[in-house]
Amino acid sequence: MMWTMSAAPTLAERRKQELRQGIIDSAFECFAAQGYHATGIADIATRLGIGHGTFYRYFANKRDIVEHVVDEVIAKIIAALSADNAPEVPDTIADYRAQVERIGDALARILTDDPRLPRMVLEAPGIDPQMSAKILGFYDLARRLTERYLAHGVETGYLREGLDVEATSHAIIGMIVATMLSAVQQPEAQHQRRLAAAIQSLMFEGITHEH
Repeated sequence: MMWTMSAAPTLAERRKQELRQGIIDSAFECFAAQGYHATGIADIATRLGIGHGTFYRYFANKRDIVEHVVDEVIAKIIAALSADNAPEVPDTIADYRAQVERIGDALARILTDDPRLPRMVLEAPGIDPQMSAKILGFYDLARRLTERYLAHGVETGYLREGLDVEATSHAIIGMIVATMLSAVQQPEAQHQRRLAAAIQSLMFEGITHEH
């Protein structure tokens, strides 16, 4: 069997990647300092020390930057819900609990890898109606995926019969959105892990002594 390796990026390609990331970082710093709508291309370029022409070789406008970042976050979250974490994988409540823990850990890492991301994703709907539709569409996708996890559990028998999977999926996603709100003020990884553990505890043990 022959194994192939993808070629390592050239120095020029690495520099392009670094500059592209630098533009994103500069834009985020400007958005945080003065707000998205008050930020101009000149602000982003000046902060990074590049010309307007260089900026436009990488992004069409500042909205293009936001869309790139939002799409990247969405892709990371969807990836965290695939393979061993797909809705149809668990066969037992132990399997499902382990899966929920893996997903919680993955989402906590996504939120803490770059503390600016939660703020940007939360603020993105205010940019324009199209961006709002993108964020709401992703919320609906996440909610429907969560419903599939729950429905599979009911069908397989490790979640209780009669569970209102639609309403419960909204409640679970609501808790996850709350962790994003919290990450804006407390982005520390330890805090995000605590929130993930609290959500899991509510899902599996509740808050009373009755089980």
